[in-house]
Amino acid sequence: MIAVPDPIPRIRAALLAWFDASGRELPWRLGTEGARDPYRVWVAEILLQQTQVARGLHYYDRFLEAFPDVQALAEAPVEAVLKAWEGCGYYARARNLHRAAKVIVQDGFPGDYGGWLALPGVGPYTAAAVASLAFGEARAVNDGNVRRVLARLYGEARPTDAWIQARADALLSPVRPGAWNEAVMDLGATVCTPKAPRCAECPLSAHCAALAGGTPTAFPAPKVRAAVRMVQAVAVLIGDEREVVLERREGGLLGGLMGLPMLELGPDETTGEALAALCKRLNACPGELLGQVRHSMTHRQITLHVYAAASNLHRQVVATAVLSRLDHKALELLRTRQEGLFATALTDGSSV
Repeated sequence: MIAVPDPIPRIRAALLAWFDASGRELPWRLGTEGARDPYRVWVAEILLQQTQVARGLHYYDRFLEAFPDVQALAEAPVEAVLKAWEGCGYYARARNLHRAAKVIVQDGFPGDYGGWLALPGVGPYTAAAVASLAFGEARAVNDGNVRRVLARLYGEARPTDAWIQARADALLSPVRPGAWNEAVMDLGATVCTPKAPRCAECPLSAHCAALAGGTPTAFPAPKVRAAVRMVQAVAVLIGDEREVVLERREGGLLGGLMGLPMLELGPDETTGEALAALCKRLNACPGELLGQVRHSMTHRQITLHVYAAASNLHRQVVATAVLSRLDHKALELLRTRQEGLFATALTDGSSV
């Protein structure tokens, strides 16, 4: 039989007291509770959808430096927005931020959950987060940290989204909704972690059904993950570390971004055949293999075979282009190779 937590007021009091003493100090939490800068909160929530806070802080500061307010974001060219987003991945988020900024400049910041939900790229979680954190609206958030905390608190191995939302709504503090949401998320991120929860430090340990049962890490049960698809592709590097031939990719593999000309191998196709087809399309002459790089994406593991090539195609400045991490890894092969040649020349006593 699943244990039922103690009365909700005690749970609220325990967690909010912990949060007031131990909550994380984050740049988007500046200002009075429930009356924070909606722009800073919104950007943070969009960025952190696919990025952990520790890594996201660097990207957040860089983005806010480039676009300190919604007016600056709306007036910027989309390429500048994508460049500031570089490294964060899932670039549709940056495009939606840009589109939504234009709407906000025209109509003003939404003041409630429904208004935020109507903006491009804003789903139920983000709308609830901004509405509660920036405006004090009583909307409970539902993310991975919330799911884990509530599944353990109630001893629910396979919580559905509807189950989580119902429990989150019931527990939400009507007096401090924003602080409550942040408290649950902070607890999941720092104490009630997936593999090594620090139960002795948890303010809710006395109420936790999973801990009482002796197996907190069994809750929630692991989700069934889609199989990772192994992708083989070839790319050609035409140019040097400063200027290279780039093209805008189409399709599902890094579609919409600029990058080295690339071709995914078909079934039973060899790298040599794919390289020949790519060079034929570019009217380029293939050169030597520079090396391979590997890159993980959602449900895909990419192995990219990078070749030098020669062509008269127009080259673009690397420093100003919006490139994926995969392309930066490929360009690093050229730099590493040149450093190796330089070191060899020094060892041989050759002129460099």
